[in-house]
Amino acid sequence: SNELVPSVQSVLETVVEVSRTTLEHTPPELASDIVDKGIMLAGGGSLIRGLDTLLREETGLPVVIADEPLTAVVTGTGMMLENIDLLRLLTQSSGMAA
Repeated sequence: SNELVPSVQSVLETVVEVSRTTLEHTPPELASDIVDKGIMLAGGGSLIRGLDTLLREETGLPVVIADEPLTAVVTGTGMMLENIDLLRLLTQSSGMAA
């Protein structure tokens, strides 16, 4: 694994920088939820050993890995499709077309 560090280090630095930038532009009502509940990591990338610790150290926020990170996005998408009215409301409020 020590041989892989140089090849992924720049990618991880980018993840940290994008996370910081996103947090800086997050609306206050959402930012307070993130401070209280933390950042939730999902997907295969969340399984990169030490990513949660790195983000925790760099942002000062709690970081949690989803219980089922490889299926979390699909599960969430399925839940949204079951409640299509909520999906429409969210896409309208964000300026996206539903």
